Amino acid sequence: MLTWLKRDDFSFPPLETALREPNGLLAAGGDLRPERLLAAYRHGCFPWYQEGQPLLWWSPDPRTVLFPDELHVSRSLRKRMRHGDYQVTFDKAFAEVIQGCAGPRSYADGTWITTPMQDAYIRLHEMGVAHSVEVWQQGQLVGGLYGLEMGELFFGESMFSRATDASKVGFVTLVERLREWGFALIDCQMPTRHLESFGARSIPRAAFADALATHLDHPSAADWRA
Repeated sequence: MLTWLKRDDFSFPPLETALREPNGLLAAGGDLRPERLLAAYRHGCFPWYQEGQPLLWWSPDPRTVLFPDELHVSRSLRKRMRHGDYQVTFDKAFAEVIQGCAGPRSYADGTWITTPMQDAYIRLHEMGVAHSVEVWQQGQLVGGLYGLEMGELFFGESMFSRATDASKVGFVTLVERLREWGFALIDCQMPTRHLESFGARSIPRAAFADALATHLDHPSAADWRA
């Protein structure tokens, strides 16, 4: 039976109670207050819902992650990065990045990054928890991604691209910087061919929960102002 969250109770049911079909549906209801979002990520779940649906919380099994040391970059992408077409920055345009991620996609109707979702993650950015990667070309924002930093873990949320390989350049730059900062893994949530091409792979949900327990409370060496 699906658990409905109470407004002022920020706890979540055990991960192993998540439904098998649809894979990982753990709970419904609640809200997007910072306290609940932070509790969700610490617990191992994340919000995802389409406009018109109730707020849904997910913890899929297996969980797709990328270990920074396992990053794979194709020869053609390395060549593009060396060419210097793009400039990559961090935390310079968070609101614009999340708006870009919420934009229309050719393969999907609507967006799960609703206005309340955008507002919620902007609040987390203002708290220093959520961060953005921006990719610029001739002064124009042409790609980017955003996610959460908690301990030695980065929880990736979404990315967008308006120019060839722009989001890929931003993602690789981020992963390489996270590796320098000693991050243990990047949560990619669900598998996609795009992420798998970079070396992302699926691990059991229990192993992901172990990573949370090990790395969430370790202070990171991240310097997003660099």
